[in-house]
Amino acid sequence: MQKFFNILGYYRDYWRITVFSATIISFFQLIDLFIPYATGQILNIISQQSVDAFLQQRIDRVAIALGQTPTPQFTLWTLVALIGLSSVLLAPLQPLIGGWFSWDTAFRARRDHAEAALKKILTLPLEFYDENNPGRISARVAKGLSNFTWTYPGLVAMLIPKAVRIIGVFALTALIDWRVATLLLLSVGGILAYSFIGLKDLSSREEKLDKYMENTDSRNSEIITNIKTVKAFGNELTELQRQTQRLDREFKVIDYRVHKGYTLLSGFQRTVVQLCMFIVLASTLWLTVNNRISIGHFITVLTIASMAYAEVDPICDLAEMFARRYAPMARFQEFTALPPGRDAGALLPNGPDYQFTGKVHFQHMSFGYSANNPVLKDINLLIQPRKTVALVGRSGSGKSTLVKLLFRYFEPDTGNILIDGTDIRQLDVSSYRKRLAIVHQEVDIFNGTLMENLLYGNPSASFEEIKTACKIAQAHDFITQLEKGYFTTVGERGVRLSGGQRQRIGIARALIVNPDVLVFDEATSSLDYESERAIQVAMRSLFGTRTLIIIAHRLSTVRDADKIVVLDKGCVSQVGSHDELLEEGGLYHRLHALQANGELID
Repeated sequence: MQKFFNILGYYRDYWRITVFSATIISFFQLIDLFIPYATGQILNIISQQSVDAFLQQRIDRVAIALGQTPTPQFTLWTLVALIGLSSVLLAPLQPLIGGWFSWDTAFRARRDHAEAALKKILTLPLEFYDENNPGRISARVAKGLSNFTWTYPGLVAMLIPKAVRIIGVFALTALIDWRVATLLLLSVGGILAYSFIGLKDLSSREEKLDKYMENTDSRNSEIITNIKTVKAFGNELTELQRQTQRLDREFKVIDYRVHKGYTLLSGFQRTVVQLCMFIVLASTLWLTVNNRISIGHFITVLTIASMAYAEVDPICDLAEMFARRYAPMARFQEFTALPPGRDAGALLPNGPDYQFTGKVHFQHMSFGYSANNPVLKDINLLIQPRKTVALVGRSGSGKSTLVKLLFRYFEPDTGNILIDGTDIRQLDVSSYRKRLAIVHQEVDIFNGTLMENLLYGNPSASFEEIKTACKIAQAHDFITQLEKGYFTTVGERGVRLSGGQRQRIGIARALIVNPDVLVFDEATSSLDYESERAIQVAMRSLFGTRTLIIIAHRLSTVRDADKIVVLDKGCVSQVGSHDELLEEGGLYHRLHALQANGELID
């Protein structure tokens, strides 16, 4: 039940317009009931039977007010005029109000919640993306928004007004004969109650199925992302068989357990509706034959009872639609309710404008991704402004984790990280990160032009600034050789660029930001010799211009650094220059010897 109210909360901001439109549409549904009632009264006049007293009194007052004689003829044509007014003049207003307001609100809600979902994507912690791939996340958001959008018009413009119409039928029937009204109430209420109970069970099956289907979509996304690996290992048939098996399971659940359940439930509904309609016909006819009700009332009761039972099927169809859409809507709400990560920025347009000298101090800092497995232990490290510091060590020694903590992707378990003497946790995280930049081992490139990618961190940069940064990064020459130069489209994830070119674009993009602290995280580890040399030239040209932190396996990349920090098992093992560490011996000397002999470092 709580999930149901959470789903309704999607429309919370639009409750005023929802109440207004649902009320107006429901009012029109009640007006429609006047037509069969007035038709029955006309039949009474024609058959020389009396009109209902309360109606006759009001028509007589109208006649007197208009200076007319309240005759049966006047009553007849007054009823005809009222039927024309309610059926013809009000007809254009129903689709206008029902169609416009319900869809307008649905589209507004989609826009607002799509923005909210994007904000959630931007503020979730990094570990969420370690556990959920892009295909899973985008599918959940897209399916949720789509189902919410299509559900709202059915809920507001159809389900609520149809329920009001049934209540109106019961009230009108009760004025004519309470026994028939009671039969209507019990039968319609019983059918709807039984149907909703059945739909609740089917909805729980849908929710389990939706989770399973989300995993299937996630695997499809992984296949697309890693298609080169799939083809390289010749695993096309393996992936096809695995996904085919999952799709076959989905089909069996959808067809034999879910869809079959809906079909049986619908068959039960229609059988009971026809049975109840026959009982109403027989009982109303008996009352008419025995002069308990007039012929006009007979026609009225039979007509509006048919209208009431006719609404049972659409209401059940709408309820079934809601049940089928319930799971993706619930999972979308679960997604938007996830708490933001501690690394989330405030998403404010005008944050503080920081400027740092680049002095970074790690004070007695420890951190672990789990409580019983520390990755960094009591790190004490001072990096002076505009100095170049290299972090080296075996894989898993904590180098990249140290940088993640500097960027506030995670918070230290103990200790502090200071920049210019201020604890970074006291700073606005988005504004703080704008003064830092990082070049990863795999540079992320967006689908678009080179210019758009270069301007990503600083959209206001001039073309001269862009060109200068590209020259420093050794990227200007290869860019100018492209067909459209800086306006060349690079494709999804930069597939039209080589690894070395992407790295140089990454360096240029970082320089355009003009950061106070620039980090190179294994920026040359996967490059060929020529590309590595170009990157090294670019890195050395930056020495002394800002604080540089270089993470590298290849020690040739960092031998000119002002300070080399050797990490071992999460601790600072050695600190010094290249020559000092070679004289000192220890782990750095061993790593250097292994590389000099062409051996790999694990």
